[in-house]
Amino acid sequence: MAHDETGNGNNNNVRYEEEYVTNSRGMRLFTCCWIPTKPKALIFFSHGYAMECSISMKDTGIRLAAAGYAVYGIDYEGHGKSAGLMGFVDNMDCVVNDCAEHFVKVSEREENEKIKMRFLLGESMGGAIALLIHRKMPHFWDGAVLVAPMCKISDELKPSPAVIKALIRIAKIIPTWKIVPTNQDVVEAAFRLPETRMEIRENPYCYKGRPRLKTAYELLRVSTELEKNLDKIQLPFLVVHGGADTVTDPLVSQLLYDKASSTDKTIKLYPGMWHSLLYGETPENVNTVFTDIISWLDDKYAFGNSG
Repeated sequence: MAHDETGNGNNNNVRYEEEYVTNSRGMRLFTCCWIPTKPKALIFFSHGYAMECSISMKDTGIRLAAAGYAVYGIDYEGHGKSAGLMGFVDNMDCVVNDCAEHFVKVSEREENEKIKMRFLLGESMGGAIALLIHRKMPHFWDGAVLVAPMCKISDELKPSPAVIKALIRIAKIIPTWKIVPTNQDVVEAAFRLPETRMEIRENPYCYKGRPRLKTAYELLRVSTELEKNLDKIQLPFLVVHGGADTVTDPLVSQLLYDKASSTDKTIKLYPGMWHSLLYGETPENVNTVFTDIISWLDDKYAFGNSG
């Protein structure tokens, strides 16, 4: 399916397309993209936990495409319009593989063969997935934009160590059970604007239940693994994080910046901003974040195409 979209008064027409692909496990996964008239680089988006691409990511896709970037997204298994039990991820490694395989296939399409540069863009859990994709294929990507990346589960959202141990044992028996205790409503904590919270709650493709046991374990597993291996991150990156984020810890983004082996790295911490910087903040704050992201991408594009 394809149609034209034009965003934010920019007259760079944006074509929107969506299709289903089948992963290596035979599951149908929903994918979508926003394509400008003449793409200068490719951006591959990995969304957050319980979220999806085509609705909540629409503004992001239009803004970046209007700036000249072709933006491709995919709904993970158990998320959005893709197959699988809603909110259930049995193995995060499979999600990483699905994303990597789709992104590589997109890069190899005839219309994209001559486009030199490829960037990852990950939000929250998607930030963790972007970093894991990078570790899987360290030389394939020209950079990453990490938006409030989940390199550690916030202490406010994490059950006590004793409860975690019990949940891990139970997850082996009833992995899809929705009993993970959390101390706050993630939608309330992530999105500053009440109208955005309402949009998320009314979006049938966003999962609103308690985290399923195995999904919660996988989130904990990959974030803990990333936290221990921040020094292995080597690609150029921009990390942006709200200073008032209570879902993922801005101090961990600072730690990522400090520990990563990347020689080209930038961090932007926004005092007072919440977790969802691309979708849930005030219009002025969202504009500030996108200005910083597009400026960083444009600098990388200019450098990569100089000479």
